[in-house]
Amino acid sequence: MSRPAPTQVAPGVHRLGDHGINFYLIEGPDGLILIDSGVPAHLEQLRGLLAGLGRSVADVRAVLLTHGHLDHTGLAHTLQEAGAVIWIHERDAAILYDGPRSATRHAKPERSMLPYLLRRPSSLALPFQLARAGAFTAPAVQNARVFDADQVLEDVPGAPQAVVLPGHTPGSAAYLFADRGLLFTGDALVTEDGLSGHIGPAIVSRCFTHDSRAALTALDRLDELTADLLLPGHGAPFTDGIRTATRQARQLGVR
Repeated sequence: MSRPAPTQVAPGVHRLGDHGINFYLIEGPDGLILIDSGVPAHLEQLRGLLAGLGRSVADVRAVLLTHGHLDHTGLAHTLQEAGAVIWIHERDAAILYDGPRSATRHAKPERSMLPYLLRRPSSLALPFQLARAGAFTAPAVQNARVFDADQVLEDVPGAPQAVVLPGHTPGSAAYLFADRGLLFTGDALVTEDGLSGHIGPAIVSRCFTHDSRAALTALDRLDELTADLLLPGHGAPFTDGIRTATRQARQLGVR
């Protein structure tokens, strides 16, 4: 899996991952936090970025998981062992506790992947890339901190607001840093769908979405928020406004 160099997408905000997966490091006066944690193969990339900042994994105070899928939780155990507090919505916590392969049991997708692979065989590379990156064998994570509703996480540097957006998974959430104009949407709203090949604001394909009707409804909640920069779990940052992004996602529908 190709792992380009991290990029700074806003002051003190670094985008990590690869061409298919995003996770983010945020620097703040009260410490470092991660939004999501990629896959195990991203550890050296994260360490390299931290070393360049004069830091180490032990300096990451919290990891805010947007949901429990394995391409977002791969380094959570490693970071927890180094001292970080892991946060996730309570309805996705069971995926962490039972390990990455449990996601299809706790957040069963609406459709099989097979029809998508038949239409676009090149997307078959995605599960193989995840396997090579250690995503399916990452350790389970116990003792995560959970929330069950929209909540300001006052114990987290920057005091972000967790915004509950069920649909992609039962416990999907976004994180809003209102004072910095940042909204991290995870997979509740992406700007690239690797399975379908679509580029632009979208809801993830049904073979990775638990409840597409709820996912569409979650866009209404996003419309209530204000941020200058939308940072998704997959795809490029989006700067044309939340309502523009949600409108485009609604027009596209769920494939």
